[in-house]
Amino acid sequence: MINFNGNIAQEENMLTQNRAFLYGDGVFETVKIINNKILFLEDHYFRLMASMRVVRMEIPMNFTMEYFEEQILNLVQQKNIASSARARITVFRNDGGLYLPKTNEVSFLIHATPLDNTLYALNTAEYEVDLYKDFYVTKQLLSSIKTTNKMINVTGSIFAHENGLANCILLNDTKNVVEALQGNLFMILGKKLITPPISEGCLNGIMRKQILALAKKVEGIEVVEEIISPFDLQKADELFLTNVITGIQPISKYRKKEFTSNRAHLLVQKLNESISEN
Repeated sequence: MINFNGNIAQEENMLTQNRAFLYGDGVFETVKIINNKILFLEDHYFRLMASMRVVRMEIPMNFTMEYFEEQILNLVQQKNIASSARARITVFRNDGGLYLPKTNEVSFLIHATPLDNTLYALNTAEYEVDLYKDFYVTKQLLSSIKTTNKMINVTGSIFAHENGLANCILLNDTKNVVEALQGNLFMILGKKLITPPISEGCLNGIMRKQILALAKKVEGIEVVEEIISPFDLQKADELFLTNVITGIQPISKYRKKEFTSNRAHLLVQKLNESISEN
């Protein structure tokens, strides 16, 4: 018997033993599907496998990239949203144990929702950000993977909403800039495109990887991975965020500084060209 919202129930709720719910013992990937194709499939697959290894989950023998692809596409096809959709696959350790699990075997859950646009489009509406300083990201391997423990992102999103902000920028335990609540951070300073290195605690983002590769092919852009301080943000010509669903999101304002989005426009164009070619 359990007590669920003040009611004694005979049957146990499935969450009473779910380790992702109880301990954040899960990892996930969010993918974008366009015209029945998962974008950057290989990158997502290998990051998921790496994440499972980091947290010592047992990878099922049938969990190949082809199986991963088949399971996601089957769902979006059944929902008739394969032309443009987002899907999340969450892998969690099976029930049993307390902090010490009884098994390292896993289960997975996939859910999907439709998206309005197929290719990436730049949103140039006002997008103001500020720092979130209640909690800090630690510079460790766990920070670079997507686990189901996202309390910093949740509380930071509430803070942003309460303060009329579109997003917040996270700092690490040495007070340097790491990323935003929903994506990696890039800064344009003169001819330099700068983003924090993974060693600073930022997510090893799939779109981050694409933008770094594309920018290296653009004449007049020097791509650099280096530490960014909060003070550096106010010296930037442009700031933008990246994630797989949105693509590139320009930041229009940080504190009193307003920014252009010229390079962001160019990189979105290059991104869409690369998708169309593939």
